[in-house]
Amino acid sequence: MGLKTRHQYEFGQFLLEPGECSLLREDRPVQIAPKAFELLVVLVQNAGRLVTKDQIMGAVWPGCFVEEANLTVCVSAVRKALEEKDGELRYIETIPKKGYRFIAPVREIGAPSDPGTTDDNGDRLKIDSLSLTAAVASGAAAPHERDEPIVVMGTSMSTPDVSINGESGIPQVLRTDVRWRWRRAWLVVTQVATLGIVIVIGYRAFRKAPSKPQVSKAPISLAILPFENIRKDPNDDFLGFSLADAAITKLGYVSSLTVRPSLDIERYRDQVIDIRKAGADLNAEVLLTGNFIHEGDDLRITSQLIDVKSDKILWRDTLDLKYDKLLTVQDRVASEIVRGLELNLSPSETERLRWNQPINPLAYEYYLRGVDLYSRHVFPLAIKMLEKSADIDSKYALTWAYLGASYTSDAAFEFGGRDQYRKAQAAYEHALSLQPGQLEAQMFLANLLIDTGKVEQAVPLLRDALKTNPNHAAVHWELAYAYRFAGMLKESVAECELARQIDPLVKANNGSACNTYLYLGQYEEFLGSLPDFPDSAFVLFYRGFGEYYQNRREQAIKDFDRAFDLDPSLYSEIGKAFSDSIAHRNKDGLEILRGLEKKIREYGVGDPEAMYKVAQAYAALGDKASALRVFEQSIENGFFCYPYFATDPLLNGLRNESKFIRLLNMARERHEAFASKFSYQASTNMVPVRRLGE
Repeated sequence: MGLKTRHQYEFGQFLLEPGECSLLREDRPVQIAPKAFELLVVLVQNAGRLVTKDQIMGAVWPGCFVEEANLTVCVSAVRKALEEKDGELRYIETIPKKGYRFIAPVREIGAPSDPGTTDDNGDRLKIDSLSLTAAVASGAAAPHERDEPIVVMGTSMSTPDVSINGESGIPQVLRTDVRWRWRRAWLVVTQVATLGIVIVIGYRAFRKAPSKPQVSKAPISLAILPFENIRKDPNDDFLGFSLADAAITKLGYVSSLTVRPSLDIERYRDQVIDIRKAGADLNAEVLLTGNFIHEGDDLRITSQLIDVKSDKILWRDTLDLKYDKLLTVQDRVASEIVRGLELNLSPSETERLRWNQPINPLAYEYYLRGVDLYSRHVFPLAIKMLEKSADIDSKYALTWAYLGASYTSDAAFEFGGRDQYRKAQAAYEHALSLQPGQLEAQMFLANLLIDTGKVEQAVPLLRDALKTNPNHAAVHWELAYAYRFAGMLKESVAECELARQIDPLVKANNGSACNTYLYLGQYEEFLGSLPDFPDSAFVLFYRGFGEYYQNRREQAIKDFDRAFDLDPSLYSEIGKAFSDSIAHRNKDGLEILRGLEKKIREYGVGDPEAMYKVAQAYAALGDKASALRVFEQSIENGFFCYPYFATDPLLNGLRNESKFIRLLNMARERHEAFASKFSYQASTNMVPVRRLGE
């Protein structure tokens, strides 16, 4: 974004200088990410006016297809920079379903440098050089493009013909006639780029069956941040995240290392990195940072490994390679780090790091694009990219693993239907046939099995994954999820706590909470486990749900209603029904629940744990017959958390019903069979985090 204004803006204790990319608080600089800064400029320059979500998207992410969640995260970052706490209305007002308004008084200093644009009501939008025009250029396609282009991250892209460029024979994929400003500077080669990885220190695990986890040497915590795209070519943006993800995946088998998952590092796209702050936020001892530049057939990647505590560069390397050799990046960097740090790996770990599946270069680029889109929650387009990759080369296991994950997410979040679940399971199973023990496929398949009523099949998969890497936080969290469905609540809490001991941020980015605390009646612990996402409808629903259990009904109404206003989806609609029950609007609440039931029947998909919450809401609204009907569906679909059912105060109004007693016994029988088969064993454990050099 080119900020050419000479304006300065004063509000509160802050001075905003767009031309200098500077935000000062009482003459002291405030740390703020680039995209958050651009968003702040847009809001401040339109102080007092509603700026719609579409206008913000066009201004801050011009020409890019961006998930709305990115905007939510960006707004939270601005609020944090301005020290605006949850619930305060000092600076930014959220206009539900529409956009945002900057409400603090603003004093403008200096003369305008741009004429501005006009909003839908004819009001001037003073956004300097920020364009609120269409995201994709409408000009002629590049010579090699076909009709019906697909828009990906700001590029007009069709399913391409494979062309050969020069002597290298490298497939030139997805190249387009893009009209962005930075295209005029495409020959300016500035810095070098980033990818790298890790350090590892010894580890030893015990497999026993104690009541509490036994511990051994702690792994080093590493975060691999997205690589900066030096040329700012939007057609290459996918590489920044997807190459980092490839490195994270490669190192997932090293048990003496805990690598922060891709979801944790996604928020660092396009940001200037403050090493110590990022290390603290990610609870990582070591960071891998860097950047890349893609010029024609050539790719240069420069990376550095940094000890967060000492700011010492542990390792630095520049890798020059041909673009069709992308697959070798993860291997080269991993091996260089292991060699340079003289790390001691087990024979199986050494073999896994050395082994790599070959894949057609064009198929690999489609795979990387699909992974990037999946991380941005653009699931239908991720499916297209990954299906194309599999069509070109069907033997790459990770393509099938992420294709399955995209099918699953499309079914769950986009109501893609039961057919998507069947496709997902087939994709996961194919991935494991190509690469038995592939961690991502094991985790993804286990999650699908849990959600589709087959938790007994999920547990062996997850325990097998922990044999490969006992310090994999996400696998422990998934195992906690399985135990929760089956009512092994103490075991579920133990796995949750172990996951967070390994990685305090595990699953935090998608708003996950340890529901088991709630099911045990530990309401304060449950509320304390929720991530601090004030604009997340999912988190707000669960906050309201915990408050509902605590009989803090007025606060619960506020959180339920705000969640519904932000995003009227499955959980927030359930919360709205609870809100209606508190306010004695039973007719409105019942109408919401019946609509949800209809949608679940039509699409053939439904989270059985969420269905149980529908039953609870029916009970709260006094519709016992519907509550018992949905309760039965929840149990039959695989949520048989008997200890929770037996004590849940929200079901007290049903306990004298003969059908309830029958359903409770049905859940108890399956719960006891599960507990007998899968009696808890602490599969692995770790010690308090050790620092480098100790």
